[in-house]
Amino acid sequence: MRTKLNITEGIFPMPVLMVATYNEDGSVNVMNAAWGTMQERDTVALNLTETHKTVQNIKKRGAFTVSIADAAHITEADYFGMESGNRVSNKFALSGLTASKAETVDAPVINEFPICLECEFVEYQSDGCGVIGKVVNVTADNSVMVNGKIDMSLVNAIAFDPYTHGYYKVTERVGEAFKDVLKLKNNT
Repeated sequence: MRTKLNITEGIFPMPVLMVATYNEDGSVNVMNAAWGTMQERDTVALNLTETHKTVQNIKKRGAFTVSIADAAHITEADYFGMESGNRVSNKFALSGLTASKAETVDAPVINEFPICLECEFVEYQSDGCGVIGKVVNVTADNSVMVNGKIDMSLVNAIAFDPYTHGYYKVTERVGEAFKDVLKLKNNT
């Protein structure tokens, strides 16, 4: 038996993405974007409306960063989703987090978030995905690296549940992609 659910904004779970830009005065602006994905290996799509201060900044600067929110900074991540840069111009400063300039684009890297994609603005699709960006650099904090690779159990990334509006920690590896299938294939 199955229970019918209401249609909601996304598929469970959804990554909690922190999109960062510079404001006109050079201060940092960050928003929580629950609706974003990779379109291709080097292309990110963020379903954002043009009314967001972040989108306005992206169009002006031609760049942005996308960081993966982690459990240690869930309060700040939620704050960036609930407070608008259109209303509170210094919301990043109020968060207590810190930023540095990205290596390759004119956008900030939020130091406390462990993984960051540096993106060049490609286009805005008002009747499609929203912001499209080309990923030109990816960095990770050394604290989440093991033997030269990201260890997702150390990232403590959070995911958003659109059905109950909860955040969940993504930490446990439960399988081996492209290898677990062999268990089924070997039985046939």
